[in-house]
Amino acid sequence: MPAIDPIVHELARIVGADSVLYQREDLAAYECDGYTVHKHPPRAVVFPSCTEEVAAVVKYLHDQNIPFIPRGAGTGLSGGAVPLGGEVIISLVKMKRLLHVDYENRLAVVEPGFVNLKLTNSVAGKGYYYAPDPSSQYACTIGGNVGENAGGAHCLKYGVTTNHVLGLEVVLANGEIAEIGGVPDAPGYDLMGLLTGSEGTLGIVTRITVRILKNPEGKKTVLAYFDSVEEASQAVSDIVAAGIMPAALEMMDKTAIEGVEAGTYPVGHPKGVEAVLLIEVDGIAAGIDDQIAKIVSVCQGRKVSEVKVAATEEERARWWANRKTAFPAMGSISPDYLVQDGVIPRSRLPEVLEKIRQISERSGLRIANVFHAGDGNLHPLILFDARIPGETELAVRVGSEVLKVCADAGGSITGEHGVGIEKKEEMRYVFTDDELEAQLQIRDVFNPRNLLNPDKMFPKPGRCAEMRAAPVEIR
Repeated sequence: MPAIDPIVHELARIVGADSVLYQREDLAAYECDGYTVHKHPPRAVVFPSCTEEVAAVVKYLHDQNIPFIPRGAGTGLSGGAVPLGGEVIISLVKMKRLLHVDYENRLAVVEPGFVNLKLTNSVAGKGYYYAPDPSSQYACTIGGNVGENAGGAHCLKYGVTTNHVLGLEVVLANGEIAEIGGVPDAPGYDLMGLLTGSEGTLGIVTRITVRILKNPEGKKTVLAYFDSVEEASQAVSDIVAAGIMPAALEMMDKTAIEGVEAGTYPVGHPKGVEAVLLIEVDGIAAGIDDQIAKIVSVCQGRKVSEVKVAATEEERARWWANRKTAFPAMGSISPDYLVQDGVIPRSRLPEVLEKIRQISERSGLRIANVFHAGDGNLHPLILFDARIPGETELAVRVGSEVLKVCADAGGSITGEHGVGIEKKEEMRYVFTDDELEAQLQIRDVFNPRNLLNPDKMFPKPGRCAEMRAAPVEIR
């Protein structure tokens, strides 16, 4: 092996020469994740195949004081896997086995590189599924989902990743291996809750025990078109106020509809409608029709222009494919786009969407809104053209302004995509300096030298603090 870099030589000794990338052309694919605004090459990429190899790699890098970043499929949207200073990337894609399924106790054990959707496909024959369903579930890994605390369209009823993680095996920043949680859950501090969503700054997950659920008896999906975003937003609150808890309650505005209809899975949404709601209910079969009737009635009370129930499973699947490919579909109507991930109280939807419209008008950049309306998790997609000088920077500023609106409405700057590098300065919108310092002290317990995914999640010290948003309003 060429002795160009002694670090590369030692990594190859640990995992094998064919499991290390170090040539410039090989590293190009690892310059960024799904957040493409920033691109920086890593020093090397190493592919361990088991927990012991991860631990050995981490211990070596720790002892050499070399920073490193864990990476899954690279589908993250906040730059959490972007190397900023020549870090070594530890890719976990070789660790992709389904290790164990216990149907009696409704759990499965997977390695971090196991793809999200493959778990549902693996247990579907026995009538089970894995509930967290991010739109990238066909590609994203469960290890990455743990790092970002990923959600999905059905998190309104079933919760996000942290609600389905039962145990973790973790390699700490110094190479030690720790077991966290398990079945039954041990008393004490909720370290699993702390690690889930820590964006790879506290440890590297190498084994995950997750909850699997029995398929519901019945499931039906409704599509409702509105001539007003405000009426559609009010219908969202009315549905929940009527005592219905949908499994999913999704919304797309006019620009988002234009994008999905130009994308890979068009379904014939009428031209000119201002908003569409996609509503799904599931549960005991005997009660599904009553819930659907209530939903239709609520929509009709909000001047719905058309409302229909999926007649077949094939039609339902097409509606969901249309919604779940909304992000990439924006590439059909714009050369580039930036995805945001703000959260607001559901009751503030009309007000916040109007402010986002005003931001779009002022900036001259179109913003497509596609989001989990039921729990107020917005995904404004800022459309721009990176070939035009200054438009990328403008899109980033527009994204920050959108997040400020969400924070000022009593919400948050992220619901499921993480902070990464994209939103770390915006952490000041929701936390004081003292609160940020408390979080840094927690990080320092696990990662005292800041070698593990350094310079992510937290703003640079010394920047003037923005005005803190009002406390989060729970509704």
